[in-house]
Amino acid sequence: MKTHERFLRYVETDTTSNPHSHTHPSSKSQLLFAKQLAKELKELKLSNVTLTDKGYVYGTITKNTNEEFDSIAFIAHMDTSNDFSGANIKPRIIENYDGGDVILNEKLNIIMSSNEFPFLKNLKGESLIVTDGTTLLGADDKAGIAEIMSMIEHLNNHPEIKHGEIKICFTPDEEIGEGPLFFDNDYFNVDYAYTVDGGEHNVINYENFNAASAIVTINGINIHPGSAKGHMINSISVANEFDSLLPKNQRPELTENYEGFNHLNEIKGNVEKTTMYYIIRNHSYDLFEKQKLDFINIKSTLNKKYKKEIISLDIKNSYFNMYESIKNNMRCIEVASSAINKSGSIPKYVPIRGGTDGAQISLMGIPCPNIGTGGHNCHGKYECITIEEMKRCVNVLINIVQEAKKL
Repeated sequence: MKTHERFLRYVETDTTSNPHSHTHPSSKSQLLFAKQLAKELKELKLSNVTLTDKGYVYGTITKNTNEEFDSIAFIAHMDTSNDFSGANIKPRIIENYDGGDVILNEKLNIIMSSNEFPFLKNLKGESLIVTDGTTLLGADDKAGIAEIMSMIEHLNNHPEIKHGEIKICFTPDEEIGEGPLFFDNDYFNVDYAYTVDGGEHNVINYENFNAASAIVTINGINIHPGSAKGHMINSISVANEFDSLLPKNQRPELTENYEGFNHLNEIKGNVEKTTMYYIIRNHSYDLFEKQKLDFINIKSTLNKKYKKEIISLDIKNSYFNMYESIKNNMRCIEVASSAINKSGSIPKYVPIRGGTDGAQISLMGIPCPNIGTGGHNCHGKYECITIEEMKRCVNVLINIVQEAKKL
C-alpha cells in the first residue's frame, strides 16, 4: 500500500485528544485506532506486538544480521489536536499543484493564500493534500504513522537491507502533553530513538521549549447591576486585568525562534466565575521559571488589590528541553544527518517552537530527537502535505536504519 493511501485511511478515524477527560487515553477513539495499528503491525510480521490498556502500541523488527548496528526506535502519536475539529475529515488531492492560492471551500469562502503561506510556492508540481476548510487534516501525526508503516513494509520487501533491532511505538495523547505518561521505558531498551512528527524531510529538531500549563480561576461576586457599586467583582473584568499584566511582548503572535511566550488558548466564564487556560513556553530554563513567577506575582497582586483570595492558580510542568539530554550523546543526530545526506538533501537543524513525545523520552534516558513527516500548518484548517514529501520522509527513515551501522 502506498504511504498516502495509508494516511488517507488513517484520517478517517477521529482521534482528537481531550485535555479535560482525566482518562487514559483521553478519548475512546484513540484506543480503537490503536487496535487497528496493532493489527497492522502483526500483519507486517513484527514480533512482540503489544497493545496496552492505556492505548500504547509496541512492536519489534528483529535484527537480521550479525553485523553490529545501533538499536533504534521510531515513535509517532495517534491523536490530533483539540485546537480544531478532527472529525469527518474530507481530504482532497490536488495533482500537479500550481503553487498558487487554494480554494479549500468555495461555499464558505475559505482560501489558503500563497502570500500568507509562502512555502506553498515550493510545492509547485507536487500532489498536494488539503482539507475542505472545516477540519484539520491529521498529518500531525498520522503522516508519521503512515511513513513508519511504509518503512516497515519496505524492509519486509527488501530483506537484503541489513539492520539491527528496531522498536516501534505509537503513543496516545501527545497533543495534550501526556504521550510518555505511561510509556514503557524498560521495553524500549535502545541506544536512541526518533519521533517522526512534523516538518520537512530534511529537518532535525533536538531543541524544544520547556513547557508548562497554567489554569487561572477567578471567583467573582455577582450582584444585580442596579445595586452593584462597591459589591460586585466581575470575574470577566478581573480576567482581562490579569491577562493585561502579563508581558505584552510575550505572546505567540509576537515571538519567533528562541523567544518564549505565554499563550491564552481558552477562556470561559461569567460574572461569578471565569477560568483561563494558558500554555507557557521558553527554550531557556531560567526564563521559563521567570514566566511562571510572573503568574504567581500577578495572582498575589490582584488578590491584595481586591482584598480577597479571588484568584487561584494551578501551574504544571509539561516537558523540558530535550537538548539537555541529547547534547552528551549526539550519535542520533549524526545518523539522521547522514541519512538525509544520503537522500540527496542537506540537513537543517531547527529548534521546535513546541514539543514532542521525544522531549520527555529524552529525559527518561533515551536520546530522542524529532524528524520530519512533511506536514505544514498543523492544528488548523490550512494543514497540508504532499505525496512526494511523504515519500522523501520514508526514504530518510530507511536510510536511518542503514546508517545506524556501527563503524
